[in-house]
Amino acid sequence: MREPGQTTETKMEKTSSLEAAANGTPATRFNLGSFEGYNFRSQSAIVRELTAEDVIGWDHDRQGEAEFWPSGDQAGVALVFRDQNRVTATELLALDRLLEELGGDILENFLKLRHTLSVSTKDLCALTGAEVEDQNVHVFVGPNFWDLRREAAYELFELYYPEAYVAWEKSQCDGLVFDTDRFLDSPGWSVDEVGFANSVALIVTPN
Repeated sequence: MREPGQTTETKMEKTSSLEAAANGTPATRFNLGSFEGYNFRSQSAIVRELTAEDVIGWDHDRQGEAEFWPSGDQAGVALVFRDQNRVTATELLALDRLLEELGGDILENFLKLRHTLSVSTKDLCALTGAEVEDQNVHVFVGPNFWDLRREAAYELFELYYPEAYVAWEKSQCDGLVFDTDRFLDSPGWSVDEVGFANSVALIVTPN
């Protein structure tokens, strides 16, 4: 099963990539979904569905000054650009490069990028994959925040405090309770709750 961030390349996308290559437009390595746009020359919405290659190869002098934004069919791309009202060709090429440096277009990488952009002074074009990985981001995805917070708390407890976790796990004392909410809400963690499509995600980083 493919991650929500991954989608199968369509016939239209393959055709667009071939046309982009023929026209000298850089082709993206990953499917970044479709885009909507507005043409200021015609003062109207661009009615056809646009691919990333269409946006990257758009000739603003010949075709008219235009702006573009994700249509929302690619959950990861929508997450990265959620706080922007438009995206540029340069940003799409940077996103494609970063996904390659991070190992692919899985949802976890989009969420890592979203977090890094929220805490970094750099924009998407200046970031490197190494800088994203240096954030030490832990990503958890599931159907609801209640179960996800419990999963994250237990996993991080075991990972960062292995000796205490083993002692707690072996304890026969009924009164020794691990409070997952208190653990995650402690000053030791930064927790970002993100909702999208039919899923939710927790992005957790140690402080």
